[in-house]
Amino acid sequence: MNAAAYLLATGEANAIALECGAERLSYGELRAAVGRAAGAWRARGLEQGERVLVFAPDSIAWIIAYLGTIGAGGVAVGLNSRLFERELTVVLSESGARFIWCNESSRALLERLLANIADPPQLVIDAQWSAGLADAAAIPAVELPEDAMAMWIYTSGTTGVPKAVMHAQRNFIAYADFAREILGLGARDRIYASSKLFFAAALGNSLYAGLRLGATVVLDSEWPTAERVAEVVERHRPTALISVPTLYLKMLRAGAATRLAAAGVRCYVAGGEVLPAAVRREWREATGVAPVSGYGATETVAIMFYCDDNSGMLKPSPRLECRMRDGADGAAPRRLWLRHPSVALGYWQRPEAERDSFADGCFSPGDLFRRRDDGTLEFCGRDDDMLKISGQWVSILDVEQALLAASAGCVEGLAAVGFENAEGLASIALFAVAARGHETQASERLDAGIVALPKIKRPRLVKWVRELPLTATGKLQRRKLKDLYLGSAA
Repeated sequence: MNAAAYLLATGEANAIALECGAERLSYGELRAAVGRAAGAWRARGLEQGERVLVFAPDSIAWIIAYLGTIGAGGVAVGLNSRLFERELTVVLSESGARFIWCNESSRALLERLLANIADPPQLVIDAQWSAGLADAAAIPAVELPEDAMAMWIYTSGTTGVPKAVMHAQRNFIAYADFAREILGLGARDRIYASSKLFFAAALGNSLYAGLRLGATVVLDSEWPTAERVAEVVERHRPTALISVPTLYLKMLRAGAATRLAAAGVRCYVAGGEVLPAAVRREWREATGVAPVSGYGATETVAIMFYCDDNSGMLKPSPRLECRMRDGADGAAPRRLWLRHPSVALGYWQRPEAERDSFADGCFSPGDLFRRRDDGTLEFCGRDDDMLKISGQWVSILDVEQALLAASAGCVEGLAAVGFENAEGLASIALFAVAARGHETQASERLDAGIVALPKIKRPRLVKWVRELPLTATGKLQRRKLKDLYLGSAA
């Protein structure tokens, strides 16, 4: 199979596939452009399995270069266009890429970094590339074994150095399942993800799912803010929005939620992190529709579990098989093994991490879960999100949820982390960002919320900060919070 051809096989020729600003492209035009892009990559010498790094803000040209790479038999690698030089240098060095596709504004930076790399990738500048595509000879998509690589996605780095996750052609067959079977989306829908295309949740659940459904995928080249998301929604009128919990909370505080509802969004999905119950409730009150919370990973791209009610418990997505990993303490939360068509092949040049997370076609996330009697799962975070205090397991995620609910309307962000206090005992530290103009009320509500918690769940250290450290995909960097604040406090 060829993953690019698979994605583009469904859409009606005259139906709009992509919208970005004032630019629109039909499925017929997109198929033709991807065929020419595949031919252009082959003409440049791209061979099967060679990597092409795509380093630019989201655009229709981005997608054509990216899918054209896969169509030509290469491996597409979307990168965060705001990567720090240190991380970008690592990617340029370790990927062994043949080409890097970028825009003119990145040329100087990349030329400087590539000068220090042995056998560097060749630069391909968007403006020149796009100008030459009209005369490129289209080729049919190269058919490859199902386990041949189609793309890499770099992890967000929340737990350390980003890793390149290798995804096969076969991984693409299930990316539309969740959108179709759980969300009820189809060819008439318009799907917009606020996150950028280098992020697995946006790439798989908006672009890939949308194209396979024959729907319209809405893109935005600018970085997402509460106001920007509202502007894009009002201009392009998507029926489905995929975003992250931190941005849903910011949109609530900025008053943007009602604008989205008025613009016709009827389906909301939250991914990347746990959606707090308080945020879900506030969003439903503001828009009339509660977001569906999805759990996935860079190693799966597709959403593996979801919650569409107030229970907070997770249900399996279509085609998923899962089992608990063995653990010495039967009462403690445990890791899972997941079997699904979207499970990646493994990590590029990370054998130790691969042995821990991949086995027999299954993937094991680093997160912990408890299985309930009804078959649903309780998400418990990572190993360091679970603390044993006074002999009892405490989830810092539970603490966050409770205190966010107690501080409703007064905080823009809230995060708990575990640390070892001066007596050597496990304790909880809390970091909070007050909503502008509500500092006093936020402090009072948070103090009352802490007092209302059971003693073992009460934070022993509370710090008000200007902002929480987030990755480019909107995930909280708990390790960075510890590094910034807890060295001296502990």
